[in-house]
Amino acid sequence: MSLSLAEILALPGLQEMTLRAGASGLQRRVRWLYVAENEGIAEWVMGGELVFITGINHPRGEANLLSLVEDGHAVGIAGLVILTGGSFLAAIPAAVIARAEQLGLPLIEQPYLLKMVVVTHVIGTALIEMAQVRRSRDDVLGQLLTGDYPSLAIARQRAAHLQLGLDKPRRLAALRLAAAPGWFERHGAEQGERRWQALRQVLEERLESWCREHPGALLVQLPGDLFVLLLVEAPGWPATLAQLHRSLHTLAEEMELFMGLSSHVEDCTQYRRALNEARQALDVAQQLRPASGLCDFSELGVLRLLQGITDRSLIDTFVTQTLGALIEPRRKHPHALVHTLDVLLKANGNALKAAQQLGLHRNTLNQRLQRIEQLSGQSLDDPLFRMNASVALLIWRMTEVHEQEYTR
Repeated sequence: MSLSLAEILALPGLQEMTLRAGASGLQRRVRWLYVAENEGIAEWVMGGELVFITGINHPRGEANLLSLVEDGHAVGIAGLVILTGGSFLAAIPAAVIARAEQLGLPLIEQPYLLKMVVVTHVIGTALIEMAQVRRSRDDVLGQLLTGDYPSLAIARQRAAHLQLGLDKPRRLAALRLAAAPGWFERHGAEQGERRWQALRQVLEERLESWCREHPGALLVQLPGDLFVLLLVEAPGWPATLAQLHRSLHTLAEEMELFMGLSSHVEDCTQYRRALNEARQALDVAQQLRPASGLCDFSELGVLRLLQGITDRSLIDTFVTQTLGALIEPRRKHPHALVHTLDVLLKANGNALKAAQQLGLHRNTLNQRLQRIEQLSGQSLDDPLFRMNASVALLIWRMTEVHEQEYTR
């Protein structure tokens, strides 16, 4: 939890600070403040800082300011504040403003008459207060998630004071960022740790931003690099989380991100059970590596048994032997037969219901079912084949992305 630049500029006492460029980045979160005394800033910041440029200890001509804008954009600072009006820097050059606007980097002008000690005190105090709220929130949520609370009544009271809204139906999602094999060998211990922490910071900020876009969603970080999302119960969470995973995957670089989703819980007294379910689903996701990055506990079933198979090739071979003959790569929709079988089995073998769900004429469905039996060499009346196909389809749905290929 942090403050956005828009929230900082609205703090009492900072009305004289003026945004000169980069309005599109006003929702960037400010991690802390940094007053730049050196010629450059790239090696002195980690990202998320609001950087102040005074010009007192180093000349700040147009070339240097342009360089600072480039460095700030490259390392991901929250914004750049330039002090003007004194003997050191009369005004921000137009070229600097134009470049910051082009990069979308918030550029703020602060008059020298607005004392730096006042500005840093106001912002620093607000950030500390926000950090205290975050610690209190994580403390309460952490107790409820682990069941380690001295009094449920007190935990509820603290949650109410923090306006967490916990006594409502929810589902929990557990996320973990894991280093890919060889991470530290490639980057070295020091650089590898620094990059890992930077990625975790970016992940946390993205998740906080995502929670603000989804009313009622809460984020808490637990020991062991585990992020937990508390989601207000609503239909469609697996698809929404799969979309979130895709957006997060683009920033994970060489890291790997997996997610596990719990079943429905009624209130905060069931959070411990929900966290256990979400972590079990997360473990399966890390083992089976679904294309969506997500496993839903309510759909695990036999997958929890398959998790014990350490040789993944055995699982892949089983799926290929069961479903491989039904995939027709030369057709426009090569997985149509697999999808047909999936819908039929989900309908408990009710062909009429399956035809309605697929939008097919009953004769067309019968032709497909005959082709499934012909290509597989199996009978759909065979309970063993139906069982094997159901398990194979469950794995196939997790490890492939074919929804866009489903067709009538």
